[in-house]
Amino acid sequence: MLPRVAADTPLAPAIEELLAGKVEIVPWTVTQGGTRDDVVALYTYGHPLVDGRLLDRLPSLRIISNYGVGVDHIRVGEAVARGIAVGNTPGILDGATADMGFCLLLAAARRLVEGDCYARSPTFTRYDPGYLLGREIHGQTLGIIGLGSIGKQVARRARGFEMTVLYHNRRRDDSAEQALGVRYDTFDELLAQSDFVMLCCPLTSETTGLINAAALAKMKPTAILINISRGPVVDMAALTEALQQKRIYAAALDVTDPEPLPRDHPLLGLNNLVIAPHLGSATEQTRRKMAEISVENLLRGLAGQPLLHAVLP
Repeated sequence: MLPRVAADTPLAPAIEELLAGKVEIVPWTVTQGGTRDDVVALYTYGHPLVDGRLLDRLPSLRIISNYGVGVDHIRVGEAVARGIAVGNTPGILDGATADMGFCLLLAAARRLVEGDCYARSPTFTRYDPGYLLGREIHGQTLGIIGLGSIGKQVARRARGFEMTVLYHNRRRDDSAEQALGVRYDTFDELLAQSDFVMLCCPLTSETTGLINAAALAKMKPTAILINISRGPVVDMAALTEALQQKRIYAAALDVTDPEPLPRDHPLLGLNNLVIAPHLGSATEQTRRKMAEISVENLLRGLAGQPLLHAVLP
């Protein structure tokens, strides 16, 4: 009998291929009722909540394997306290996510989505050099909040645009300053000086609601906010108001809170917002690597072996 793994299906074909003949996948709904002692592993493909109450209903659970690096939806401490290993896929998606950050930055600054819509419309019958003017990127100041592995990749790309790069972390990173030519600044000063503010920080109790009305008020009226971290880092109501009243120039979001936004959310009607459906790591190459590592973590956990990448509380 194959080990039974609960997953928030449907899974990507690459994952199903890698798991075929090795485990039995059962739908996530089996975890929502009473005790299930036949489920020995969880595979979190999207972001289903995994907390102590769920874990207590699964007394035979050995491993939680996450498809991705962010585990804010998994109560890691509660899992580890119960002797359950938690695996993720760090490192391999940094470049793709940084690429997406710059894609959003460029699109918002140069009003690419508006331009695309206009170029396809029946109203584009004459070239007007005074229409759809955007903001320059080269030579401007980029503020990175969260100079971790993704933030450092963003800083490397910014150098190609001859940007001044500021960063803010809980701790100053002297080695990164020397290697990347970035400059540490306080949170408030970074917001005040940056032409672009990019969020690359993990979601924690400290970063939830970090970009609120007060933070947005510190930004330049010509500044652009880019979020490639997690939706709850930004107060969505405050951002909506700031964009509606043009207190900042624009925003570009790969993540929102909630995700997806309700279809009647006022943000979706604004033309100074670029929004993507959480595409940070969505390349064929990166997603294949994520599948391979997350499946390997799952199989190692089931076999009682060390994970390729284990998350600690």
